[in-house]
Amino acid sequence: MSWISALAELQQKGEACVLVTIIEERGSTPRNAGSKMVVTAERIFETIGGGHLEYKAMEMAREMLASRSQDTRLERFSLGASLGQCCGGTTVLLFEPMGQPQAQIAVFGAGHVGRALVPLLASLPCKVRWIDSRENEFPEHIPAGVEKIVGDEVVDEVENMPPGSYYIVMTHNHQLDLELTAAILKRGDFAYYGLIGSKTKRVKFEHRLRERGFADTLMARMRCPMGLPEVKGKLPVEIAVSIAGEVIATYNASFGQDVKKGESSVAKLLPASRRS
Repeated sequence: MSWISALAELQQKGEACVLVTIIEERGSTPRNAGSKMVVTAERIFETIGGGHLEYKAMEMAREMLASRSQDTRLERFSLGASLGQCCGGTTVLLFEPMGQPQAQIAVFGAGHVGRALVPLLASLPCKVRWIDSRENEFPEHIPAGVEKIVGDEVVDEVENMPPGSYYIVMTHNHQLDLELTAAILKRGDFAYYGLIGSKTKRVKFEHRLRERGFADTLMARMRCPMGLPEVKGKLPVEIAVSIAGEVIATYNASFGQDVKKGESSVAKLLPASRRS
């Protein structure tokens, strides 16, 4: 597969990659300037000449993917004994991250609001996992870049998300919402957690969570009601726009920063004078 076809396929799948390009060559080199290679976490497409140079380029690209770097990078290599190549020339490589999601999101619930929200999230630089136990609730067409997950053990999917993920809970069952909330708060390494519901629902959940030993400081990181309060309305699409707006505001405030256990980026949505 050509590098440009690979980029198109990866974009369609919502899979991150790094485009590696030889932008300068001097002396004897295995490939000419302009040669390209696409590197994903598990695959490569095309080549910049093979050997240890290509191995080092793959290693650097995958480090960028693992750190979710959005910055381009230039590296100069001397193709001598230290690199295990005998060409003797030099080459400069440009590393360009492509399609790196700014948020990895688990959406629990395929009801009316979920069906309005997920297409919005899919149009953003996000990777979405859409989870429900009810196959018939999902629409026939799932947006590109969205992974549909159907299974009875919905709560187990919380552990399948990477650190710093976003969680949105809007299932058809309050007890399931509570169990998901407990699992997400127990992890503690989320960038954002939103639970659909009223202030009354929040009070009831906080009471039951305290009985399970959860601290008030941890529960304070939960957004319930979730969504931007400035976006009014009760239609599914209006609620979805409100939630999507809050997601955008959150990843714009926190992208590129590590989310550690006990920390939250949600406070950055508030004016400095109101942050606790």
